[in-house]
Amino acid sequence: MTSILAALAYSCPLILCSLGALFTEYAGCLALFMDGMVSFAAFLNYAFTVWSGSALVGTCASCLICVGVTLAFSAVIEKFRANRFIAAIAMNLLFGALTSCLSWALFGTRGVLAGDVYTLSMGATRAATVCTTAVFVAMAVYWLGHSRLGLYVRVAGSDADVLKAKGVNPGNIRTLSWGLAALYSSLAGSFLVMRLSSFVPNISSGRGWMALAAVFLGKKKPLRIVAAVFIFSLADIFAANIQNYISGIPSSFLISLPYLVSLLLILVR
Repeated sequence: MTSILAALAYSCPLILCSLGALFTEYAGCLALFMDGMVSFAAFLNYAFTVWSGSALVGTCASCLICVGVTLAFSAVIEKFRANRFIAAIAMNLLFGALTSCLSWALFGTRGVLAGDVYTLSMGATRAATVCTTAVFVAMAVYWLGHSRLGLYVRVAGSDADVLKAKGVNPGNIRTLSWGLAALYSSLAGSFLVMRLSSFVPNISSGRGWMALAAVFLGKKKPLRIVAAVFIFSLADIFAANIQNYISGIPSSFLISLPYLVSLLLILVR
């Protein structure tokens, strides 16, 4: 039971990132800033948790800041009709730079941040991660499939003129989708730093980019995306632990194993 909970918790950050990317893919403005935001949110979670002594406060503060900053950027982009693709790439770079600068300014290092002040229970963290992710997956499934705003998001990327005819501003829908992507990816970053009980530079490890692939691997269906991510995560866990039982396996093969699995899934889907 513990190993199953651990596997589920391991896959949760990528599941959240993938669902966040799904909102923006439907809205026609793919969130290419998510990888940087995951690391930025993880740093904010660490900083606010250390200052407040509460992981809940750290998580809430991290999510609020990330969502607020993203909505502000999106509003500016819409106002000046900037290219969202280029703007999202710029935001990704900005979040990475901000993380490094703030780490140096607040903690005097750009390296690993750890200490007795930030020590969380592994069992409680895993349970909270899995339960929270389950709630947000259910919210995404219901919202996209059964709510009016969810319908607007699904229409925004393919038939924006339909929204205009109904008196709905497609720009507001794109901004909403980015806000949701920021919420989901900031939760992912918080869960990553809580799992390690420390902040590590580039803690996202490419999850923001892998999430984009998972959206298409799951055929843009939330539950299929969750299943695809879980299989990918199991392959990653297997690759990380198999050498404890079988020696002599080339490390290059183990590193590439999760990506080979994802390619096989694409081929047989």
